[in-house]
Amino acid sequence: MNMMSTAIDPVAFSFGAFTVYWYGVIIAVAMSLAVTLGSREGKKRGFKEDTVLDMLFWAIPIGFIGARLYYVLFKWEYYIQNPLEIVAIWKGGIAIYGGLIAGSIAVYWYTKKKDIPLALILDVLAPYVLLAQSIGRWGNFMNQEAHGGAVTRAFLENLHLPEFIINQMQINGVYYHPMFLYESLWSLLGFIVLIILRNQKDLLKQGEVVLSYIIWYSAGRFFIEGMRTDSLWIGDFLRVSQGLSLLLFVGAIGIWMYRRRNHPPKAYYLEGLRF
Repeated sequence: MNMMSTAIDPVAFSFGAFTVYWYGVIIAVAMSLAVTLGSREGKKRGFKEDTVLDMLFWAIPIGFIGARLYYVLFKWEYYIQNPLEIVAIWKGGIAIYGGLIAGSIAVYWYTKKKDIPLALILDVLAPYVLLAQSIGRWGNFMNQEAHGGAVTRAFLENLHLPEFIINQMQINGVYYHPMFLYESLWSLLGFIVLIILRNQKDLLKQGEVVLSYIIWYSAGRFFIEGMRTDSLWIGDFLRVSQGLSLLLFVGAIGIWMYRRRNHPPKAYYLEGLRF
């Protein structure tokens, strides 16, 4: 068996001292696609053409900073000793949940400032955020991170994975579970499901698309996180993302039931602002 490393170079291209990493390229592509699709959908639902773009102008960088700070916070013992590494995002180390929390705060602030219905704008964006997450996980693939425990090459071959994925899952002579792929596929499937559901007439009320997103993603992330070897931990007993996933899953279901029972939304998603 050939155990020679055939890993993909994480560097996309260089200009002198300026280096661009695949990780950054993939994240940029994912964000650009979400912005483009979100803007088009927002216009269909009655928002002004530049509303989504203006909002994401604030939400994306704030979310990105939040994603990095979230990761650094739970790795503080390392970063306090290596402070210059805090800005080394090209090496990986951004947490999706941190980005979602910070980005949501930015969206909330923007909608209050502009008097825009928060639930509807989140419904517009939710499927495309999930699509961006699916694409973004391939940045982890390029960096050979976000993987699970050790497996055999035969195990990966039995999954009928392409050779380039199998090779990339070999790190220092050991093959690992491609957890990035499991989450990427789960997110991609969720994107398809959300698009189908929200385009059904008289099915989802405004605010229920984003709740569906939270339920879907948190359910998958809970189980996927349990198989990862690079999880952020609270002490030695709780994976941060598993705890947060469980909280979000239960919370989203509870909010959905409460809204339907006590404060039923008046409009369905497809009605948009035109009601």
